[in-house]
This record gives sequence, structure tokens and C-alpha cells, in this order.
Amino acid sequence: MEIVRKQDQKTVDGPEAYFTGTATITGQFQREAPSRVSGAIVHFEPGARTAWHTHPAGQTLIVTEGVGWTQIAGGPKLEFHAGDILWCPADKKHWHGATADAAMTHIAIQESVDGSPVTWLEKVTDADYLAPLGGR
Repeated sequence: MEIVRKQDQKTVDGPEAYFTGTATITGQFQREAPSRVSGAIVHFEPGARTAWHTHPAGQTLIVTEGVGWTQIAGGPKLEFHAGDILWCPADKKHWHGATADAAMTHIAIQESVDGSPVTWLEKVTDADYLAPLGGR
């Protein structure tokens, strides 16, 4: 059994190439083969979000604090809250982040395929980010 203590976990800024606004990543991990799982705790300040991206084996987000927005390309922008669990299917272009006026934290879990857990794409425009909600 391996335990990584909270005080020993590193926190880094979300790379500007992949995030808009202030986001931090804590406890990032990648398990050794044969496992393909990786993950981290990601905190978004109000207005912060990821760029559009895909995951070859999908992604699970467990929301631990706050309120956020997410969208799969071509679909409605959705709101989620602390306690919600999100599933984005494999290879679906999507983004997620905090709302414009509330922070949000989630645990992100995904698997690698051919050595990669994510493909980063273009940044989400302010127009897309601030578009009206489209569903529950």
C-alpha cells in the first residue's frame, strides 16, 4: 500500500496553454503498468476553465467543491455542483471549469491509451464559455 500524504503533494499552476484563468493542480499521479490510470485534484477560481480536449478512454470528474460548467462540442452547456460525478465518453471534445462567479474543485481520473491520457485542443472562447446553459 502506498499513501501520499496531503502535505507531501505538490501543487502546480495549470499550464497557460491548456487553461484560461487561474487553475491549480494538486496530487497529480500516473500509475505504473499494467495500470493505465492517472489523475489529479484540480481547483478552478471563478472564470477559469480548461481548453477543449479529448481523452482516448474517457474521463471521470468527481466534484468536491463549488459549481462548474461543462460542455461536449455540439452539445448544451451544463452546470454541475459539489457531489456530482461527471463522465465524458472517449474521444468526445469537451471542456470544464468554474462558473463565472464561483470556484470549483474536482478530482479528474482518466486512462492512457498509447501512452497518452489527453489531447489538448484550442482554448474555449469567452462567447462559448458565457453562452446560456442548455440543460440540466
